[in-house]
Amino acid sequence: MGKANAPRRIAVLGGAGGIGRTLVSELQARGDDIVVLDLAASLERHALDAKNIPIDVCDKTSVATAFTELGRHWEAIDGFVNLAGYNSALQPLGEMSDAYFDEITNGNLRGAFLTAKAALPLMAKGGSVVMISSGLASNVRPGYGAYSVSKAGVIAMTKVFALENAPRVRFNAVAPGLVDTAFLRGGTGRSAEDEQSIVNLEAYRAATPMQRLAQPEDVTGPINFLLSDASSFMTGQVLWVNGGGYMP
Repeated sequence: MGKANAPRRIAVLGGAGGIGRTLVSELQARGDDIVVLDLAASLERHALDAKNIPIDVCDKTSVATAFTELGRHWEAIDGFVNLAGYNSALQPLGEMSDAYFDEITNGNLRGAFLTAKAALPLMAKGGSVVMISSGLASNVRPGYGAYSVSKAGVIAMTKVFALENAPRVRFNAVAPGLVDTAFLRGGTGRSAEDEQSIVNLEAYRAATPMQRLAQPEDVTGPINFLLSDASSFMTGQVLWVNGGGYMP
């Protein structure tokens, strides 16, 4: 990907979130050139030492505007990571309103489609796209219906993009379990970020073989691997990161 030892050009969607801030810091420490795309509220709340572009993945016009600006900044990009996603409530699927179902699937699945489609023409030959799914895409649990549906769709979409764009661009996904970030409290930029977790964290720890929640670094490690030439023969794959709580 790119010239040896040259700074890589990597766009991080959701880069102002808990995992995103850690990833941006790690990539910058490596010497990469980073652009962060995120909600305006997230960018204001978490100032990052990187060029940033406001975006709302639920708004097609916003996506088009953001990627047009990205294209003006770089003529090509070596990596694109999509960390955007959220789930704000636990509701039985049979009792869920269509409005809430549409909100979650639009944000997590349609938004992933719009942004991957917009990024694709900008990707350099040999570039890597990393999508973020979830263990709940396959290891479903009550209350997460819309989220599980959307993240399962992200995996299927990743595989289709991989097939359609090989060998020029690689598409892979990381599917984490619960990560101890503002996501558990309503989402970065979509909440005050300090509410009570919507999940019983003690019960989750007890049910996880590694006996803890994931930290952002547990997820950024696999993302960094998929962005690198160390994974150059991988495309259409999913890395499950969950402390042994789910073993497909």
